[in-house]
Amino acid sequence: QVQLVESGGGLVQAGGSLRLSCAASGRTFPSFAMGWFRQAPGKEREFVAAVRWSGGSTYYSDSVKGRFTVSRDNAKNTVYLQMNSLTPEDTAVYYCAAKVDGADYRGSSPYNIWGHGTQVTVSS
Repeated sequence: QVQLVESGGGLVQAGGSLRLSCAASGRTFPSFAMGWFRQAPGKEREFVAAVRWSGGSTYYSDSVKGRFTVSRDNAKNTVYLQMNSLTPEDTAVYYCAAKVDGADYRGSSPYNIWGHGTQVTVSS
């Protein structure tokens, strides 16, 4: 069973950057597609970014495209989310999630393994 632990969240001023990490346990990590989602207070969880098992294909929501970069290091069982040009609208709890590679990368339902989340707060 794969377990996911996020880190790297915190408080940053608008225009700043943060890099989130998601460390996975379990030998099957390289075979999973990994996604990042976020949930702001009073809002539904939304897709942010995803990366296929090989790292060769990535997917982004329109709201973060060009500002965020998702990557993975299968040797370290870790996926990253580099977040630049942050705005207060990016404030949320960020979750990483894993699913079997293939098909829908943007919906939350296919992801069956979730971390507990890390808080990102962007001040204006």
